[in-house]
Amino acid sequence: MSCFSCFNAPAVDDAGERRVSRKILEAGKRPAPVAVAPTRVSETSPKPENLPQKTSTGNAAEAAPKKETGNGNIASQTFTFRELATATRNFRADCLLGEGGFGRVYKGHLEKTNQLVAVKQLDRNSLQGNKEFLVEVLMLSLLHHQNLVNLIGYCADGDQRLLVYEYMPLGSLEDHLLEIPPDQKPLSWYTRMNIAYGAAKGLEYLHEKASPPVIYRDLKSSNILLDESYHPKLSDFGLAKVGPVGDKLHVSSRVMGTYGYCAPEYARTGQLTLKSDVYSFGVVLLELITGRRVIDTTKDKDEQNLVAWAQPIFKDQKRYAELADLLLQGDYSERGLNQAVAVAAMCLQEEAEVRPFMADVVVALSFLTGEPAAYEESCSQSSQSTPREEDIEPDEHGLQDLSAFDRQRAVAEAIRWGSNSRQPGGLASNCWFVVI
Repeated sequence: MSCFSCFNAPAVDDAGERRVSRKILEAGKRPAPVAVAPTRVSETSPKPENLPQKTSTGNAAEAAPKKETGNGNIASQTFTFRELATATRNFRADCLLGEGGFGRVYKGHLEKTNQLVAVKQLDRNSLQGNKEFLVEVLMLSLLHHQNLVNLIGYCADGDQRLLVYEYMPLGSLEDHLLEIPPDQKPLSWYTRMNIAYGAAKGLEYLHEKASPPVIYRDLKSSNILLDESYHPKLSDFGLAKVGPVGDKLHVSSRVMGTYGYCAPEYARTGQLTLKSDVYSFGVVLLELITGRRVIDTTKDKDEQNLVAWAQPIFKDQKRYAELADLLLQGDYSERGLNQAVAVAAMCLQEEAEVRPFMADVVVALSFLTGEPAAYEESCSQSSQSTPREEDIEPDEHGLQDLSAFDRQRAVAEAIRWGSNSRQPGGLASNCWFVVI
């Protein structure tokens, strides 16, 4: 869960910023957002003492479920430091689940509710600790989705800052994908694609359904947690920011994140957009395909940077098999591999405006999450019939929904494009995402 500034770029103020092309937000029709909360998390967040504090007589770990506030959001519980020390057996070393730049995470047990939890104890010496604590409490109190980790509560006793999450028994994606021990069974191809699909749905919720939209800013394999069924949930929202609203095309921020996952334009300028997350997702998807770390200094010089190593292979479909994790031992659909590589390549485009929206990534990945026979059947059906404009039913006003037609046609072309050879002319010339 380690986070650090990936480049030494200076902070960028709103004044004098260079504007990103309006094409970033005009490249496709986005679904109408679902309002989650009107609250905007700003750089100048309230002080920790303004958070609701637990009184000395109450007990935070009530057996009753969390109550909804007046605006429909779920209120988090507040815990005392003593309660969480008891839950983690005084933060014993054998309860330690992991350690990152902002503190340590322990496995705990809440006796009142008989519930297993994960307790993150933020480093009191971290300069960013208070801010990340506040952002995470606010974000996870307002945002709720099956692919986002649930925040159960928090502790703000004195100078102690702790967060209490639902416990994810299988740990992080990193634990099951990168440098696994010989006696550990590698993730199957379809488990990997289901994990990618779930993570994409979590990002889609943040980008398309939350209002205002939220930029996650720290997507990486160690921040994707897995439950007992390998169902993925995004965690660690300390770096999340409210995205651009109104006529704004980006938000400016000091460059933060993890080296290798940061979008190049964000690293250069500090200008953050939703497409910055799309790039990070492309890196994670490429890790899932290859089983390699994004940065691995133990490999040969030309293979140490995963994205740089993969870029020449993206241009030649005949080489796609070189990207597949050797631990898969060829147990994957060739068409599925082609489609997954195509999605990763588009997410990793250098120019932000030609990267897809996460809603389109979700559509594309939905075809890769079934069993081999079902996937082959969907590919066959799509190859045989592409939707025609005249087949779209008129609405009550006698008008055709051409946006739905365009999306259906794009999905059909996506599957077919992933299974056919690429023509010369570069990545974008054959890109199905561009037309959505």
